[in-house]
Parts: sequence; structure tokens; C-alpha cells
Amino acid sequence: MLESLTHYTEKVNSNPMAEQFVKLDQFEAELNQLLKPWLFKDYCPNGLQVEGKKNIAKLVSGVTASKDFIDAALVENADALLVHHGYFWRGEDPSIVGIKKDRIQKLLEHDVSLFAYHLPLDMHEEFGNNAQLGKLLNLSTVSATGKPGEPKLVLIGELSAPSNIDLFQQTINEKLNRNPLIVRGTKEQIKKVGWCTGAAQNYFEIAIAAGVDAYITGEISEPSAHVARESGVHFISAGHHATERYGVQAVGQHLAEKLGIEHKFIDIDNPA
Repeated sequence: MLESLTHYTEKVNSNPMAEQFVKLDQFEAELNQLLKPWLFKDYCPNGLQVEGKKNIAKLVSGVTASKDFIDAALVENADALLVHHGYFWRGEDPSIVGIKKDRIQKLLEHDVSLFAYHLPLDMHEEFGNNAQLGKLLNLSTVSATGKPGEPKLVLIGELSAPSNIDLFQQTINEKLNRNPLIVRGTKEQIKKVGWCTGAAQNYFEIAIAAGVDAYITGEISEPSAHVARESGVHFISAGHHATERYGVQAVGQHLAEKLGIEHKFIDIDNPA
């Protein structure tokens, strides 16, 4: 049943001299030192959200702490989970009932820790979602921009060789295994690209002001199409989930190799 809901990208530390486990508090300290959550005013608490066993031998990472993801991680005998989308979002009902209760109860019953990092995981300069997406698409980062008074969430970069929208769409499809939704502008050649993973459609005009030929994010809103047509800049909606699969994998594997524990990424398919 689980195999029909998931596919796995396995990354396992193979150092024969590696320690068998790391203490929970040491793992938490390493994560926080890497991602520096105290630098961000975020929509959710970043860090340890559900406390489990004191020793971690196997880490499982994924995009969202859904029930399907938790079930799949338990099959893999995970001691701790690392995700981008965890729990306790600003503005949501704080009551632990219904779906939230079922998810948290399963973690507590199996003594599994849940670590979640939102903006810190998006923005890490090496392992973050934005950095990893740029690397995947062969975009060299030139600068970063954002809204006044906020973190510079949007990366601006260049393709190694100019492309056109048809070839660029094909590249995104091949790399992300997802056919993006594109609102075409008028730019015949794509060289300068802006991108921000997830739900960053509201940063489109910020990228336009930076002089991009195309902008990539996860989601699209109704105004995005009009802005693309009127500005001439191509708008590319490549999927919230699809654009945010890579940061959590990179962080998980980095820590597994550093701390000598096992790591596995589990991808729960999501069309959004």
C-alpha cells in the first residue's frame, strides 16, 4: 500500500567507521547551528516540534509531515524526521484534534522526533531549497532580492547558455519530473532568471524589477498571468512540492555524513 503512495530516493551514509547513533540534543544543536532559525521571523516554529527518543540512528527526510509520510518513515524504522512543512502554523487552530491529533499521536506512540524548518531551509546558501533548485537547473546565482524589510528570498541567476521558453520548459520537466504551467511573456531569449521555491508568486514583480527574462516558483495566482503578459517576462509555475524536494534532502544527507548516522529521503507524491 505504501509503495503505491510513495517513491524513494535513498541516500545512506556508508562510512564503515561511523558511529551508530547521535544524541537528540546534539542533533538538534547541529541542525540549529546549520540553519540558524533565530535569524528568521517565520510563520511557524523552526526546530524540534515533537520530541522522541534520545538517540538517533536513522533520519528520514521529506517535504511535508503528512500521515502518509509518517507511515512510510515508520516502515523504515526512523528515529527522527526532518521536514520543510511541519506543524503549528501561524493563524491555524492550535487545538490538537482531528488530522493534527492523528499525526502527532502516531509520532508520540512510536517515540519519533519531528524537526521542521521553513524559511531557514528555503534560504540556506548551500543546502537551501532555492540554492538546490538553482543547482539542479544549472543556474549560477548572481544576486538575491526581496521585499523591503524582509529576507531576500528571490535568487537572480543566469543560464550557462541562452535558451528559449520551449527548451527551458523541457529542461524543467526533465529535472523536476513535472511539466510546469507556463504563462508566456514576449522574451524570445532566456538568459537571466529569477526563482523562489514554494508559494512565491507574489514576488514576481520583484524579480521583474531585477531585469529577469523568466521567473520560476511553485504556485500561480490569478494576477500572475496578467503580469506575465503585460511585462513580457515568462512566469513558470513548477509546483510547490516539486520545487521544494531538494533542500531537505541536502541537509539530511549533510548531517548524516557529518554525524555518522543513516539517512533516507521519502517523497510522497503531491500534484500541488
